[in-house]
Amino acid sequence: MLFCDTSTLAKYYVPEKDSAVVQASLDHEDQVAFSEFARAELMAVFHRRLREHKWTKDNFLAVVRQFSQDDISGYWTWLPLDSVILEQAVKMFTTLPESIFLRTADCLHLVTALHHGFPEIHTHDKHQIQAASVLGLTAIPIE
Repeated sequence: MLFCDTSTLAKYYVPEKDSAVVQASLDHEDQVAFSEFARAELMAVFHRRLREHKWTKDNFLAVVRQFSQDDISGYWTWLPLDSVILEQAVKMFTTLPESIFLRTADCLHLVTALHHGFPEIHTHDKHQIQAASVLGLTAIPIE
């Protein structure tokens, strides 16, 4: 089972550099897990493409439908974002070196991976890649 963040999930649905490789890699896995926070973040990615006129309304709705169908069919495994993970994220910032830039959402993905015992996170986010090693995780972009 792989644990991925939203940057990897987005590449599954949004045509970008490495999207075909990400799709093939995730399709090859028996199970791919994400923080359930990624659901909301992914919708924000889709909406941003609509807002920036990179997608038409029809494109946007088609991708939302595809994601919804994949979600309903159980294609993805969603790990709960509960109060324990939120509290761990709060504490993470108190011990994080001052040289590490880490956004709240990225911290939630990293802490979810740690909380569920994943040694690796599949991400394309440069800030998560930098912070992961400080937290004892290996960050792997699918390329």
